[in-house]
Amino acid sequence: MFEELEPRPRRGDALAALGREDLDVYSIEDLQERIQALNDEIQRARAAIEAKTAKKSAADALFSFRS
Repeated sequence: MFEELEPRPRRGDALAALGREDLDVYSIEDLQERIQALNDEIQRARAAIEAKTAKKSAADALFSFRS
């Protein structure tokens, strides 16, 4: 009935932890995979920005049309 409440991670915690990680323990192949994963995440973030920009532009157009 009672759920354990764990604190939610704060925004940016994962990125900060990623920046502190010791890269010396990784092989070249591991680092190349990491770079690919980070590039994939960058593309995902860019797509989110584009989607949000499109939504904002549509909302702005709707409200300026009604004025």
